[in-house]
Amino acid sequence: MRTLRTPDERFDNVPDFPYPPSYCEVPDGDGGALRVAWVEDGPRGADPVLMLHGEPSWSYLYRKMIPILAAAGHRVVCPDLVGFGRSDKPTRREDHSYARHVEWMRAVAFDVLDLRRVTLVGQDWGGLIGLRLAAEHPERFARIVVANTGLPNGEQPMAEVWWRFREAITTAPELNIGWFVQGGCRRPMSDDVRAGYDAPFPGDEYCAGPRAMPALVPTSPDDPAAAANKAAWAALTESPTPMLVAFSDSDPITGPMAKIFQRQMRGAQGIEHPTIRGAGHFLQEDAGEELADRIVEFLSR
Repeated sequence: MRTLRTPDERFDNVPDFPYPPSYCEVPDGDGGALRVAWVEDGPRGADPVLMLHGEPSWSYLYRKMIPILAAAGHRVVCPDLVGFGRSDKPTRREDHSYARHVEWMRAVAFDVLDLRRVTLVGQDWGGLIGLRLAAEHPERFARIVVANTGLPNGEQPMAEVWWRFREAITTAPELNIGWFVQGGCRRPMSDDVRAGYDAPFPGDEYCAGPRAMPALVPTSPDDPAAAANKAAWAALTESPTPMLVAFSDSDPITGPMAKIFQRQMRGAQGIEHPTIRGAGHFLQEDAGEELADRIVEFLSR
């Protein structure tokens, strides 16, 4: 597996992200190894909050939330998915699969960091990956927070806006990642912040991950990941693990999933679920402070 590694200096001027990265190596599934990056803050002995980003962002998406959760006494761990952020970037789209991304994050969270009593925070692909981990390793998880995400198994139709996004990001001659993130927000971002989202991708040869991910979402029942996702959903519906459903009010892609999570998940019953107002798909960017406050309240119960 051929990979690229974003030069460190690309991250020197990323605003409001003072966290030094940590690194580990995990098997790439092809006989080699991948370097995966993460940042963390808060007391090392506290129960961990594992915050997983999605497509096409990186752990920078959580910069408004990390200090709030750490100040509340929680250990916050934010990895960069393979192909994103400071993590290694396989250069071929076919090197990416749903199963590999689940395994790569499992190896980081459990084999390397040995996280236990985890609170998962998953948005976008962070939920698609994190919910698989929570379903397949329930003994590791104490709580779950779902935020603008889902667990598709190919039996539900995808929103038309998602199909347009998939077409755009897979076929554009060049990718401007910052503008794709801005397009999923309700509030304007500064030039410096957009550049922060661009930082991991100095050229299109680094963008196989962002280009590959939309095609990995199961859109038919015979998709390679459909059966595993269906099994994970069935396990989660019966799981007593408390689940907070914290969606925004303006996400045309995953918005309908909020009521489904609230209605079908055993762990979501009897919990007051917030709606984050004035926020789009990337609610961490639009209203990260409010989302973090709601998670702190959830964890204090």
